[in-house]
Amino acid sequence: MIPFAKGHGLGNDYIVMEEKDLKAPLSEKAIGRICDRNWGVGSDGILLLVPSARADFGLRIFNPDGSEAEKSGNGLRIFAKYLWDHGRTKKTTFTVDTKGGVVECQCRVEGGRMGFVTVEMGRATFRAPEIPMNGPDREVVSVPLQLSDGTSLSVTAVSVGNPHCITFVDRLDEGECRRLGPLIERHPAFPNRTNVQFARVAARDAVDILIWERGAGYTLASGSSSCGAASAAVKNGLCAHGRVKVGMPGGQLTIEVRPDWSLRLDGPVEEVYSGTLTAEFAGSL
Repeated sequence: MIPFAKGHGLGNDYIVMEEKDLKAPLSEKAIGRICDRNWGVGSDGILLLVPSARADFGLRIFNPDGSEAEKSGNGLRIFAKYLWDHGRTKKTTFTVDTKGGVVECQCRVEGGRMGFVTVEMGRATFRAPEIPMNGPDREVVSVPLQLSDGTSLSVTAVSVGNPHCITFVDRLDEGECRRLGPLIERHPAFPNRTNVQFARVAARDAVDILIWERGAGYTLASGSSSCGAASAAVKNGLCAHGRVKVGMPGGQLTIEVRPDWSLRLDGPVEEVYSGTLTAEFAGSL
């Protein structure tokens, strides 16, 4: 039997597992089955605790389609709470090694309970080769993107350790997000695919977004997507450097966008339950 815990950040839910408890590496089929909301536990992805030589903890992040993500702001908060709640650390500040770089997590513990995490998410970059995005070496800020269905958009692309493509709109439409999201995610311009945000600026310090997450689809909330959208809003002059509130269907996160484009994410986290995959289910994977 394989132990796991499940938590969420504003409705964006992940299963946390430990590599040492697995008898074999997780296959794409196994990841998809575990994440399936009808045939498995159900989640937006899996967070796997692994060893690291360059940080306090190592983390691998898997999407429901079996692909591996570089970084996840919500995932990091869920992972940090897991480490604290399950006695893996007694420190409230520690480093986590992700595919998208080493980040620092700061846990807020009040009354013995840890329900809020701040994550230093690294720096945003708009340079095409670093996102990555095909084409010449340039900053991808408010450039045209033609989709396969004939739709033409103005987009800003950014990496915050993983790739994001943001288009600013006058009105948020979930149907449009679900329709155009997969076309942008798999656009040939993005060799590693991309996360997608439709963003509406509400004030100089506030942005509302809808999210199509690479490998997961329509998502209620995303920490890295919030970082991408806030950075893009500042880069386009729509918001000012400093703290930007990002509203999503699942709730609100605050992103600090500094003048050097380093990013700090603040937000709540909750663990929902812990349990075990049965021997029968684990054997079927």
